[in-house]
Amino acid sequence: MNPIIRSVALSCLCVGIFLSTVANSQEKGTSPKAVQRLNRAPVNKEVLQVKLPRPTEAKLSNGLTVLLLERHKLPTLNVSLWVNAGSLYDPKDAPGLAKFTAEMLREGTSHRTSSQLSTQIDQLGATITTQSQFGSTYTQLAASGFADTADGLLDLMSDMLINPAFTADELDKYKKRQMAALEEERSDPGFLGEERMYRALYGNFPAATTSATAESVKALTSEQLRQFHGKYYLPGNALLGVVGDFDSKQMMALLEKHFGSWKTQPFNAPSLGSIPPASAFKISLVDRPDSVQTNILAGELAVPRNNPDYIPLRVMNHVLGEGATGRLFLNLREEKGYTYGAYSYIAADTYPRPLLATTEVRTAVTDGSMHELLGELKRLREETVPSAELDDAKRAMVASFALSLEHDRELIDLWMRVKHNNLPIDYWDRYPAEVTKVSADSVQQMAKKYLDPGRLQVVCVGTAKEIKDVLSKYGPVEVYDVDGKKVSQ
Repeated sequence: MNPIIRSVALSCLCVGIFLSTVANSQEKGTSPKAVQRLNRAPVNKEVLQVKLPRPTEAKLSNGLTVLLLERHKLPTLNVSLWVNAGSLYDPKDAPGLAKFTAEMLREGTSHRTSSQLSTQIDQLGATITTQSQFGSTYTQLAASGFADTADGLLDLMSDMLINPAFTADELDKYKKRQMAALEEERSDPGFLGEERMYRALYGNFPAATTSATAESVKALTSEQLRQFHGKYYLPGNALLGVVGDFDSKQMMALLEKHFGSWKTQPFNAPSLGSIPPASAFKISLVDRPDSVQTNILAGELAVPRNNPDYIPLRVMNHVLGEGATGRLFLNLREEKGYTYGAYSYIAADTYPRPLLATTEVRTAVTDGSMHELLGELKRLREETVPSAELDDAKRAMVASFALSLEHDRELIDLWMRVKHNNLPIDYWDRYPAEVTKVSADSVQQMAKKYLDPGRLQVVCVGTAKEIKDVLSKYGPVEVYDVDGKKVSQ
């Protein structure tokens, strides 16, 4: 049979089977949207064994800690540098300074202009990125390229790190781009929701800040950047990871050549203060007039990355909403048809970060969506997860972890997280077994502990005049405008 005809015939057969299934379900009074876990796929009951190659640790003459991991599968090189200079160290009157400093490293050095840097990176067929995300405790410089360009790649990366120019003309261009980005943020309901949520969770703690301000951008000077760089960008305050096709002895010589001139000095991390006690349950409504949808977020603070509760929390989160097999997705999208997606995620660093459930729904179904989302949180607290569902979640987590190890950048970052978060050296060797042994009782305990209805914070972004009364059914509502200011009731 002609391949095209065969393909068409097969497609028609599949459609016919689908329509027949729908018709049969309707005859039996069952909604075709109802979702069932049939568990018909063959499953290997053995625990997937995952063994990570372990890096060697060394130090340069200036005290910079280095992790080296040889991987000779491909002729490539990945370099990742973490400096403990994240946005949590921004001065109160200069939100965004860590981000500005990181991104301005790309805009010229004392030896190369911004244009020259970009040209030479392209000529190597390489990439070099610099970033400091809000809420992060570190700034990251990452470079990747071919192994035979290691000398040139490290030369460019170290020049950006050690000798940034912070010239006035490049800074002026950067500030214009940042002002445009701030305007775009204010039009994004997702950003508005996270901004309000983090303020509700963190109060006056630095992690409550999720963005720069127009004032901090306008006031930014080259001297501010130099002072922040000089205070935090130090070898003793950094960690360098290298993975790829290289010889460790030769790589150490290259690293000493390019990073050895980075001058060291004593460093004391500033105090960040303490996270305030959790507030009582409330709903924060960000009034975004004429929105046709409601963005809903619900969450609480979880734990630092090295807390023993983190792994069972990850398992609980997977059941709740990590991907298209999570309960939130299956309920709000597949069964109710309220949204294109509903998810949950958990972040972690050296301090507690949030566990959040989130979805975007049509304004007309705000009430039903709130009911179902909060209902799924309640179900996790009050009912143990069925063993088949829990096993599926744990196997998916271990399989995803194993697949991630195929990427060199992810592999070296895993080991850098071990150092950064003060985890045991065998943490990743034990990770699959630790995930597998999480019980249904443990998941329920995590839900009771970290999804406490008395402390839960809910944020909704939408048209207040259409959804405020609906939300009031669920608890006290505070209204804010898109600039973050509380609206008089």
